[in-house]
Amino acid sequence: MERLLCLLIGYGFGLFQTAYIYGRMKGIDIRKHGSGNAGTTNALRTLGKKAGAIVLLGDIIKCMLAIFVCEWLFGQSHPEIIYLVKIYAAAGAILGHNFPFYLGFKGGKGIAATGGLVFAFNPWFIPVGVGLFFGNFFITHYVSLGSLLVYLGFFAQMILMGQSGFFGMETAYLYEMYFVTLLLLIMAFYKHRDNIGRLLKGTERKTYLLRKNKG
Repeated sequence: MERLLCLLIGYGFGLFQTAYIYGRMKGIDIRKHGSGNAGTTNALRTLGKKAGAIVLLGDIIKCMLAIFVCEWLFGQSHPEIIYLVKIYAAAGAILGHNFPFYLGFKGGKGIAATGGLVFAFNPWFIPVGVGLFFGNFFITHYVSLGSLLVYLGFFAQMILMGQSGFFGMETAYLYEMYFVTLLLLIMAFYKHRDNIGRLLKGTERKTYLLRKNKG
């Protein structure tokens, strides 16, 4: 029951579509411009750096809030599965972001929301996630590649720390957490399937912070 509640709470937070809402405030449907994706990168390219920063922050915060609420609700009653609580809350938020029912299940790709998971899951995950994304970004300027590297790094770190006993969870709970994280990883790669194709062909668009991006 706790898992389902965390998924539903997370999904509710994920429905706050920052890019779509900000776009509507500017008189456009972000899903009909640029890449058609309701996320940070398309907001940056379509509406500018301010929009990109607002969308990024909003999507990170909504996932963090989902995690914090579920941690507050179940942390004392179920301390032995607190990390499961966090991963289910984040999964719900990412699903809500990617598949919002009121927008015909057409949302974003869940990477900024995943950033909220990285920041709120455990402090040890932050340096790896930030390092992988920005290390790649400043070298290649491929947001999609950095996003996928963050997911791969999170999954690998999850297993390494889990197997070392860091989380203090029973094996069954630990493997369940691995499985949920793997599903999120698979979904991220699926949502980025077009980007992966362009990366392989060398035609993926680059994104820049210090100069104007083409629409």
